[in-house]
Amino acid sequence: MDAGEAKRQLIDAGKILAFEGQGDLTRGHVSARVPGDPAHFFMKPHSFGLDEITMDNIVVCNLEGEKVGGGGRRHSEVFIHSEIFRARPDVNSVIHTHPLHAVALSATGKNLAPVSQPAAPFYDGLPYYTDTIDLIRNQDQGAGVARALAGHKAVLMRHHGVAVVGASIAEAVVLAILLDQACRIQLMAEAGGGLGPLFPHDDIMRLHRNSTHPEQYAVNFDYLRRKAQALSPRW
Repeated sequence: MDAGEAKRQLIDAGKILAFEGQGDLTRGHVSARVPGDPAHFFMKPHSFGLDEITMDNIVVCNLEGEKVGGGGRRHSEVFIHSEIFRARPDVNSVIHTHPLHAVALSATGKNLAPVSQPAAPFYDGLPYYTDTIDLIRNQDQGAGVARALAGHKAVLMRHHGVAVVGASIAEAVVLAILLDQACRIQLMAEAGGGLGPLFPHDDIMRLHRNSTHPEQYAVNFDYLRRKAQALSPRW
């Protein structure tokens, strides 16, 4: 993938996330490493919605969280992205949004249970970041989010939102959507009378392995692009 394609995927990722209900005014953001340059990343600009990312307003930042290029204004929460990229060389995309059901589950302090297929990718762990409800506006706080995330796919930021990562933009986007679906299903099940018996560990792990192949993320990201384009002719 070249830089142009990475930017196009970043633009599409923002539109998909907004279309799937993860927009929160202008507050969410998505980023992707610059191909061939792991010390820099592209990021959604400040003051724009997820669905308003363009080639001209994409911001380029370094691992210190400094803006080094691009036409837009840098997000104050850039440190979620820069510190995760610094700590996780395997990660090429970071998403921070405030999905309603994930925030609601985070407010309970409960763990995500494997009670649905969307929960299966997170069966290997979904940690919490609990240091603050405030915006993550400095390197120390960003490093705290990265430490809480550790080697996992996502972290619940209690009373705030989520940080979701992927080896590709496609992986991060699909995981962000699945995470909120999983949280919603669990909250509904608990409201409907509580969780019933779980399937055996080996059965859940089989689904975990089958649902986390890179091809699965690419196929579903392409589908989400087609779906949103069909429903939004001006895309």
